[in-house]
Amino acid sequence: MSGETGENPIPDLLHSRRDSVLDRWVELVNEGIRGRITEREVRTELTELYGLVERTLADGDGTAGGELRAALGEISRNRARRGFSPTETAISVFSLKRAVREQFEALGQGGVFAEFGVFSDYVEDLGLETFEAYAAAREQVIADQAEQLLELSTPVVKLWDGILGVPLVGTLDSARTQVVMETMLQMLADTSSQFAVIDITGVAAVDTEVAQHLLKTVMAARLMGAECVISGIRPQIAHTIATLGIEFGDIVTKATLADALAYALEGSGLRVLSRTDA
Repeated sequence: MSGETGENPIPDLLHSRRDSVLDRWVELVNEGIRGRITEREVRTELTELYGLVERTLADGDGTAGGELRAALGEISRNRARRGFSPTETAISVFSLKRAVREQFEALGQGGVFAEFGVFSDYVEDLGLETFEAYAAAREQVIADQAEQLLELSTPVVKLWDGILGVPLVGTLDSARTQVVMETMLQMLADTSSQFAVIDITGVAAVDTEVAQHLLKTVMAARLMGAECVISGIRPQIAHTIATLGIEFGDIVTKATLADALAYALEGSGLRVLSRTDA
């Protein structure tokens, strides 16, 4: 798109009517975001984009073109993190077309719509780049949130000196098992614990795959010199394990977390007494 006067009036209009076009663009974008971003922040973003658009049209998508795409990517990532929809994000760019068209209409330049059509295509390409950058950023946000939720859903807590607790809730799959194993082994090393109580009271079901995951975790702990106790073996789960012929070998299993903790305390040289025994 050439910037020479007479060939294409778009660059001239962007330069000569800069304040009017930019003000209208900011106004249109603010209408769409409905106060979720301050007007000052919107103006700062769009002022930078406006200058890059001018430079890109002038130098034929040279250095400024790369800077423009980088700026669009940053804005898209920012919108994705703040929970904006992809449509809302792309409209922030598409609104530039309306702001420019209104200036042509106000100036009474009705014969420039061929050139405006080229500019419109250009802005749409920018909008598509914004959409793609938003999608990539949103996927990363979702992946980060999934990882955080996975870590939160597999806590390792200190129950007593030398005894760790690993309460599991929901479905136990390969991803969660890996996080459990890594977190538990690190905690065993950090606290020099000798026992880890893996409580599966909140696990919906135990099948062969889940059992294998548990066995791998127990074996990994044994390599570090720690003993694991599995608690929360409810009657239904015990029946399923027996029916499937799953062998836990010499791994200690207890019906409740209290029983497992008592076993670990005794293994640590302590004994749990009732008030009547005291």
